[in-house]
Amino acid sequence: MNRILLIQFIITVFILIGIASSTYSQTYPKHEMRAIWIATVENIDWPSAKGLTTEQQKLEMIEMLNQVKAYNMNTIVFQIRPDADALYDSKLEPWSEWLSGTQGVAPDPYYDPLAFAISECRKRGLDIHVWLNPYRAVQNIEKSVPAPGHVANTHPEWMLSYGGKKYFDPGIQEVRDHVARVVSDIVRRYDIDAIHFDDYFYPYRVANQEFPDQNSFASWPNGFAPDKKDDWRRNNVDLIIKQLHDSIKSIRQSVEFGISPFGVWKNNSTDPAGSATKAGVTNYDDLYADILLWQKEGWIDYVTPQLYWFIGKTVADYAILADWWSKNTYGCQLYIGQAPYLINEKSRDVAWQTSDELTKQIRLNRSYPNIAGSMFFSAKFMKNNPLGVKENLLKEMYKYPALSPPNPRVAPIQPVAPVNAQIHKKRKAIKLNWENAGNSRMFVIYKISKKSKLDIGNPENILKVSDETLLVIRKNKNTRPSKFNYAVTAISSTHQESEPVIFGEGKK
Repeated sequence: MNRILLIQFIITVFILIGIASSTYSQTYPKHEMRAIWIATVENIDWPSAKGLTTEQQKLEMIEMLNQVKAYNMNTIVFQIRPDADALYDSKLEPWSEWLSGTQGVAPDPYYDPLAFAISECRKRGLDIHVWLNPYRAVQNIEKSVPAPGHVANTHPEWMLSYGGKKYFDPGIQEVRDHVARVVSDIVRRYDIDAIHFDDYFYPYRVANQEFPDQNSFASWPNGFAPDKKDDWRRNNVDLIIKQLHDSIKSIRQSVEFGISPFGVWKNNSTDPAGSATKAGVTNYDDLYADILLWQKEGWIDYVTPQLYWFIGKTVADYAILADWWSKNTYGCQLYIGQAPYLINEKSRDVAWQTSDELTKQIRLNRSYPNIAGSMFFSAKFMKNNPLGVKENLLKEMYKYPALSPPNPRVAPIQPVAPVNAQIHKKRKAIKLNWENAGNSRMFVIYKISKKSKLDIGNPENILKVSDETLLVIRKNKNTRPSKFNYAVTAISSTHQESEPVIFGEGKK
């Protein structure tokens, strides 16, 4: 009997250990998307105003990236083409007005904001997704002054005016070709992790106005009957998504293509396959974006639906939508777009009168194996730290760093482990240095107690992530080499990690 009880006890212990391990990995995952959108249109996030000096712009970007790291996040989504313009050095479109205040005017003294952001991100171990708007060309017809080389002036036949803005006509093949050239140019010249589009495909409806694309429908119907204009519009967007996917992958397979759509594909009142929501706008019917088709066809690598509602909202319940999207991924990587900008003690929605709602949503996300993380709108609001959201996240959800997750739709590149990993003990510091063996984008340094086994699966052991090959650590009781081992791994451009290399003895 005693033997049987002992066996049962051992089995119970193993079960409890398994449950604890599972709970730990869910609460503190090592791989999780944690991204912040940095919006540049209307100077929402960066730069804070038009006309700042180059030095001011750089300092603001550095402050913002440091804030991303302070939240234990790992990715920025940087808007570099809000209005057929460029926050980078482009020969295809003019410099953005959101930099100098005048479209077409380069930073002075000259620098390339995208190249600068990439460099600063890599130092901090951050990924960078670049965010483009495909169709918006002029933000405000009355106030914006397009540069002479802007597409609104060079190709007015591509433009449609609607709701006080100018848009590319999605029905024209030359428009799709132009956008594909812009994207290809970026992928070819910049060390980015992803191309990112948001929810603005065909524009949101303006009351009592029809989007004026009747001429292109008549000229290029692509086989669609006169009463099938909605289907024709969806096909136009399908065509550009497919063309962009092919353009990106023909240049660099490792660059991901992601879409952040409006949070509701369809309501189930119009299609049983839709979500149990009552949204007044849907991707499929109003923005002509058939997100599920793109996922099924493999035209996009990740999807980030903007679920900017609270758990329990009647017309669009966050919990219902998180569940629906998790069941409709079709093998596409899924992140959730979340809304810290709504946290406000004066919000009319009680749920947003505390930062706890965001924590609840992240906890719910982690209960779904198909949800691989979050993207937050936006950087300005995270900086303002509404109602202690930073402290709340760091205490409960983001206590430790996390690495960006590999994407199953991207062919993996296996990194070569670092070489010549040496530790140099100085009187007041510990110097770690190593060499890049060839194909590493970044490195992860681990600090692990010598009383424990070498466990790089535990994010608590992550000391730093960076593209640098040198780390100097101040020596104290929490860093002594007599108590801790240090190890380094390499991370490839597709987020695979090498085997760890333990630092050996260097010169005293």
